[in-house]
Amino acid sequence: MPRQQTPGGVERCRARSTAAALTSLTALAAMSLVAGPAEAVAPGAGPCALTRTSAHHSLGLDTWNGDYPKPVRSLDAVMVFLSFPDAVPATTPQELTADYFPATSEFFERASYGKFRLVPHPQERWIRMPKPSGAYRIKRDWAPGDRAAYLRDAVAAADREVDFSRYDIVYFVADPDAPGVDSDATKVVNFDRPLRADGSDLRRIVTVFEKHPPDRNVLAHETGHVFDLPDLYHRPTDGKGDWDTYVGDWDVMGSQFGLAPDLFAWHKWKLGWLGPDQVDCVQGGTSLHTLQPLGQAAPRGAVGGTRLAVVRTGPNSAVAIEARGSAGNDEDTCAEGVLVYKVRNEAASGRGPIEVMDGHPDSEACWDRSVYPPLADAPLEVGEAYTVPGEPVRIEVADRTPSGAYTVKITT
Repeated sequence: MPRQQTPGGVERCRARSTAAALTSLTALAAMSLVAGPAEAVAPGAGPCALTRTSAHHSLGLDTWNGDYPKPVRSLDAVMVFLSFPDAVPATTPQELTADYFPATSEFFERASYGKFRLVPHPQERWIRMPKPSGAYRIKRDWAPGDRAAYLRDAVAAADREVDFSRYDIVYFVADPDAPGVDSDATKVVNFDRPLRADGSDLRRIVTVFEKHPPDRNVLAHETGHVFDLPDLYHRPTDGKGDWDTYVGDWDVMGSQFGLAPDLFAWHKWKLGWLGPDQVDCVQGGTSLHTLQPLGQAAPRGAVGGTRLAVVRTGPNSAVAIEARGSAGNDEDTCAEGVLVYKVRNEAASGRGPIEVMDGHPDSEACWDRSVYPPLADAPLEVGEAYTVPGEPVRIEVADRTPSGAYTVKITT
C-alpha cells in the first residue's frame, strides 16, 4: 500500500480521525535550591546514557545526585497533618491518609516492577500550628519568607511528637478547609541548607495543600521530585495557554491528570528500575528491537524484557523509543503503540527536558479526557514509521507479538 508522508515525518498506511477540542489542566511545580554531590550508578549505563549536568533535576543518568534518596529499596515516609487556630478541621487524618494511600504506594510498586516500596507512616491526630492559616500567605508562587516561616513553625510543632530521624520522606498535609490554604500551592520545597531535627538533616519537605478529595496522582507527582525527577510540563510565561504541550498525558511528572501516567522508561532507567540488559543502545545502521510495553508487569523472577531503545544524538541529547499499552499505571491510556521522545540533559525542570514526538501530527484523540489531545494519539502503530525532525533517526513499527511486545526497526 502506498505511504503518505506527513509534515511531522510520520508515514501511514491509513487515514485517522480527528477530534476538535483542547483541554488544559495544570500540574504542580517544585521549588529547588539544591545542587548535590554525585554518586556512581551501577555499571553498564553505556554510551547512550547522557551525563548529569548542573541543571535542576537533570535527566543525565551517568551518576546519581546523592542529596536525593534513590528509590531502589523500601523508604519510610511520615505524613504530618497540620491544623490552624482559625479553623476546625472538617476531615480526619485517617480520611486524608486514604486520599493518598495505598494508591501512591501502589503507583510506585507498579512503576518500579516491585523494586521500590513506599511505606507511609501517617500520624493519627492533627498537630496545631501557632498562627492562623492566613498569616503564612500560602499561594503557588510563595514568598520565600512566608514559606520559611510556615516550614519553621511546622517542624517545631511536629517535632514534639515526630522523630524525624526515622523517616526518609516528610509530607506536611495542611487542613484543606482552613481559609488561608491554597490548593495550588502544593509543591516540594528543597533547602540550600538542610533543616535539623532529631539529629537528622531535612533536605526537602513535601508541602501538601490539596482539597479533599485531592487531584488524582498528585502525591505521586510530588514524590517524583523527591527522587530528583523534573517537571515535564510547560508553564506559559503569562500563566495562560496549554501547560501540557511537551509530553501531554504520557508521564505523571507532566500531569497528575494524565491518562497514561506511568513514568517514562528514561526515568525508570535513571531511578535504577531498568537495568542495562533492558536498555538497547542504538549506535548506527539498522537494527531490530523487541520492546515490552512499559506498564506490563515482568513475570515473577524474570527481568521483563527490553523496555527502552536509545539513540544518542549529541553530547546533551538523545532520542528514546518505548512501547506503551493499556496495562499497569497506563490502563486508562487513550492509545497504544510505540512512543518516541527527545531527552535533553541540560534542560532544567519545567524547561522541556523531555519532548514527546507526535506520531500523528494532523490528528488528536480523547478530547473529552486528555490533558492535551494533540499528543493523546502520539504513539506509532504497527505498519507506521516516523522520522524524527532534525535528526537522522527513523523508527518503523514492524510487528506486534502475541505477548503484546512491539518489533521496532530503527535506522540511524
